[in-house]
Amino acid sequence: MKLNVDDLSRFIVIGDRVLLKPTSPEEKTASGLYLPPGVEQNERIRTGYVIKCGPGYPIPAAVEDEPWKEPLEKVSYIPLQAREGDLALYLQKQAFELEFNNEKYMIVPQSAILMLLRDDELF
Repeated sequence: MKLNVDDLSRFIVIGDRVLLKPTSPEEKTASGLYLPPGVEQNERIRTGYVIKCGPGYPIPAAVEDEPWKEPLEKVSYIPLQAREGDLALYLQKQAFELEFNNEKYMIVPQSAILMLLRDDELF
C-alpha cells in the first residue's frame, strides 16, 4: 500500500498495533556468501524499530447503577509493552506492509511481537 501523506507524525496508530521501520536485510551470511534479493521475504521472523504505538487494549467502562450520575464516556486502556525506539522481533506473516516517502514500514499487532530490545541510552 502506498500513501500520499506528507508527514509521518499525522499517523495515528489504533488499538494494540505498532508501527515499525524494518531493519535492512542482511546481504551476506556469516560465512560470507551473498544472498539473492528475495531471500529476506521468505524469513518468518524479522526485526524493526518501533516508530509509533497505539494506545493499547481498551477496558470496558464501568456500569453506572445510579441514574442521577452522569455517564462516564472516558475510555481507559491497558498500555502496550512496546515503546518508541525499541528494536522488535516480529512475525512476518502477521505484518501489514505500507510504503511512505519511498520507505517501507510495517504495522503489526502487539501479539505478533516476540521480543523487544530496549536501550534507554539511545533515545
